[in-house]
Amino acid sequence: MNNPPLSVVEIEAKLDELLIWALSSHRPARPLAEALAPFTRAEQEFVLRWTDAIAKTNAEMAFQFTTQAPLALRCMELAGIEQWVVRAMDVYDRMGMYPAYAVFRDVEDFGRRYREQQDGASFEDSAHVLELFVRGLSGRSLKLECADDVYTDTASLFLPATISRFPDRNQNFGLYKAMVAHQWAQTRYGTFRTALGAALANYPDPERALRIFHALETVRLDFRLAQDLAGLHRQMAALRAALGEVLFPPSWESRVTRLLTADATVEDTLSLVAELYDGELPAPLSYQGTLHPERAAAAIAGRIEREKHELRQALLKLLHEHDGSDAATPESIPERFHLERSEPGMLGGEFSISITLDGKPLAPPDEVRSLMDSIFQDLGDIPDEYLTAAGDGKYCRQGDEKKEDGGWKASYEDEGALLYNEWDYRRRHYRKNWCVLRELDVHPVDEPFVARTRRKYAGLIHSLRKGFEALRGEDKLLKRQSDGDNVDFDALVEAWADKHTGRELSERLFTQHHKSERNIAVVFMIDMSGSTKGWINDAERETLVMLCEALEVLGDRYAIYGFSGMTRKRCELYRVKRFDEAYSEEVRRRITGMQPQDYTRMGVVIRHVTRLFECIEARTKLLITLSDGKPDDYDGYRGEYGIEDTRQALLEAKHAGIHPFCVTIDTEARDYLPHMYGHVNYVLLDDVRKLPVKISDIYRRLTL
Repeated sequence: MNNPPLSVVEIEAKLDELLIWALSSHRPARPLAEALAPFTRAEQEFVLRWTDAIAKTNAEMAFQFTTQAPLALRCMELAGIEQWVVRAMDVYDRMGMYPAYAVFRDVEDFGRRYREQQDGASFEDSAHVLELFVRGLSGRSLKLECADDVYTDTASLFLPATISRFPDRNQNFGLYKAMVAHQWAQTRYGTFRTALGAALANYPDPERALRIFHALETVRLDFRLAQDLAGLHRQMAALRAALGEVLFPPSWESRVTRLLTADATVEDTLSLVAELYDGELPAPLSYQGTLHPERAAAAIAGRIEREKHELRQALLKLLHEHDGSDAATPESIPERFHLERSEPGMLGGEFSISITLDGKPLAPPDEVRSLMDSIFQDLGDIPDEYLTAAGDGKYCRQGDEKKEDGGWKASYEDEGALLYNEWDYRRRHYRKNWCVLRELDVHPVDEPFVARTRRKYAGLIHSLRKGFEALRGEDKLLKRQSDGDNVDFDALVEAWADKHTGRELSERLFTQHHKSERNIAVVFMIDMSGSTKGWINDAERETLVMLCEALEVLGDRYAIYGFSGMTRKRCELYRVKRFDEAYSEEVRRRITGMQPQDYTRMGVVIRHVTRLFECIEARTKLLITLSDGKPDDYDGYRGEYGIEDTRQALLEAKHAGIHPFCVTIDTEARDYLPHMYGHVNYVLLDDVRKLPVKISDIYRRLTL
């Protein structure tokens, strides 16, 4: 049975509890209560619940919401109002109060767009699948961004927040894919390899010339997609047919034939602009978007110099690895490396490039191959100058470049800065791009800490190694096999009984020994907050030394990262050992250099580690956290807020196939860790000195 609606007095009383005004000489709750009185009990409670959530962030924002809520209830269903509120709060987080007011005031416009988009596809829901789609296409890594315009600057693909051109959601998602494919094709097939702005500036109307160029270039790119991605091209053609769109007008047919070849280039497209400038101007296609040559040129200009330097560094590193010493010099790169251009044959019909070192073919690492491919996309070739030293010929090793002040820059645009969402349990939604995270290297320290730990725990390390050796390639006895080395007597007895009772005799009467192959990847996430200073930090580092010594015997893949930070704008993950690194002297020096830093913002770090795991193929993925306390940061990331964000990040990790586990020495951990990790996914130590032994036992149990 439904509860009756709240009365004006009841609503007013609840609003008085929720809205506390710093400057309130009047009582705003009465007119708001009267406006909400005609609605159902469920609608009233929905508004009051959201008023409570918003007021915890900003009371004035809560008042703006309640003022517009009656109109919103008449425009939209509750799900639409929730989207409206989340949109306003996202704007508040990114831009401040007054832009967020505008979102609340434009409730009717939002409601109209919401109704139109009920059968549409949204960027938020589609982004993950589209990212996988882009990753499956060849070429450089491209980011997806939400924007009002559809275009690419060659570094990112910009897509609309929603698409509702079709009545069917799957078709709208298909249009998203078509937009992504067309923008990708611009970066892959050389749309921006020429200075478009200068090439089109001499026309009486450069904007018209750009539109004609874009339409012609779409014809060329469409043909390239038909050649290389036929299935995708058919889907794009079906979308055009459903919308009644044509690729080019009939009057263009005799002219565009020169673009319908595998060797057509952007120069061929430009040459046709003059011929068709005074003719018919075709309507843009639904997935075509717009061109912003100046933005693409800026991105390419910055990337060219950076990638030139990175390629030289990578080739020098290959020389050092090949020679087994640091004797190689930058001047030897053009003498010993040779790039060979082969005929078209790779995806897109581009020239492929192979490397020889000292006259012998060399298989470059994936990162070098990707770097060369990116350079090729921008320039159509890899110039010989990319193999020669610039200026005075000085090179620096990769990773040696340091910021002058060794500190952190506050800009979101810093190279290496990654943006992550953060869960706001009060809103029940994410704060978009709220946290800024950077990966940093732990500064190596030349002290005998690792050697002292080895001597101190020599017996225990030996015991751990022997225990881990027993796990390596463990033989398992498989029973009830159709063939094998020995008879399974249990199965034989059952078969004998079946035979004498008239049942069918089983053929599975043997046993086999099966050598199990371990396929495990583990990340150890170490709390480096200021509260670990002293003996806790020493215990953490000793634990890492002992684990590394034992894990080298086992052969499991593992990585080690420390984490700390200060506020959402400075979240830091410290690289100690990556998956692809050996347990080397450099890693041992980094473990020695692990020192307490600032605060403990855990959610963003867990999300980043989850992303790192995406590149790792393993049957079992573990995330083991060593911490001395609950999530905490001085900008409000503490208490229930920090706990709920961390819990949400852990749920995301579980959905990605990662098993999280926490080891803590916090005596209050039982108050929050069961909620965050689950009742069986954490352990509380009453004595930090037990940490080295306990973590080894936990690891053995988790990986069996």
